[in-house]
Amino acid sequence: MDDASHMRAAHMRAALGLARRGLGQCWPNPTVGCVIVRDGRVVGRAVTAPGGRPHAEPLALAMAGAEARGATAYVTLEPCCHHGRTGPCTDAFIAAGIARVVVAVRDCDPRVNGQGVARLRAAGVTVEEGLLAAEAEALNAGFFLRIRQNRPLVTLKLATTLDGRIATRAGESRWITGEPARRAAHALRGRHDAVLVGVGTVLADDPDLTCRIEGFRAIPLVRVVADSHLRTPLTCRLVATAKEIPTWILARHGADRDRAYALGHAGVAVVTVETAGDGAQLGVDLPRALRALAARGITRVLAEGGAQLAAALLRADAVDRIAWFHAPAVLGADGWPAAQAFGVAALAAMPRFRRTGAMPLGDDMLTEFARAA
Repeated sequence: MDDASHMRAAHMRAALGLARRGLGQCWPNPTVGCVIVRDGRVVGRAVTAPGGRPHAEPLALAMAGAEARGATAYVTLEPCCHHGRTGPCTDAFIAAGIARVVVAVRDCDPRVNGQGVARLRAAGVTVEEGLLAAEAEALNAGFFLRIRQNRPLVTLKLATTLDGRIATRAGESRWITGEPARRAAHALRGRHDAVLVGVGTVLADDPDLTCRIEGFRAIPLVRVVADSHLRTPLTCRLVATAKEIPTWILARHGADRDRAYALGHAGVAVVTVETAGDGAQLGVDLPRALRALAARGITRVLAEGGAQLAAALLRADAVDRIAWFHAPAVLGADGWPAAQAFGVAALAAMPRFRRTGAMPLGDDMLTEFARAA
């Protein structure tokens, strides 16, 4: 790689680094990084603002000011070309006199999808595409899944012993992992739009489900409970704080109306989901539930448990990534497993994943996996 190519890649990596800061805070929009360079100097840089507006491009242009004229803009996603609450980013680039735009990956939103690139080229702006495209696609995988498949990206988070146990036979689970691992788990929450648990976890642990790292994120994490029959207690912490922190319950159609009204009065959004087949199943139909979350703009979901939810997601082939926090300890077969039985009868039918990273956290380890191709 020559020096010019090396610098181009370095600027796009910087833009990707900026975009990562917005994970979990820009939904329903993607998180985008933009770096503006003139005569070898970075004159503007920005990430999409919390809540998805303003976009990264006008923020970076505002920083660059008059130095944007004749400069090169590196953007992790194709600039938008449609009118929403703000004007098109393509028009902002053209008006500022940007000479060249380097785009990592095209925006699959049908309102854009190549039209942003075409508009820039029609205005005489040089456009290059595909620089670090794989990295940019992986970064906004949740946004792309919401547009292409009408579902969010799902990360299954597990905190287990070496033999895959999440609690003792009596249900004791605090704490299997140490403080560094728990802090990393909160950072993981901070990079997702929503955290999802089953009602069993709410009944057993009465969790807060917040990101408890001060200043990590600017907007609150959406808390979602899969609770087909609305068993979530009106006195639990999630309901008590629902008017300050978005709290949604996924319930089946036909759930108790009085209960739904009481939860709604407390600030909880009850999202009803059709059941599959003849409607006789007891739980929430998870593929439909995920589509309901996508319809509300959610792009990235962190599923934290418990074992029934993990099994249901794996059974539905709905797990895209796994974050496995494992402690150097063994509980044995009488402990609670990370996933309940979900019908695997042959090795060929197992969900398979590929390891993408590993990180020691004190005495514990975080191993990350992605869906196998």
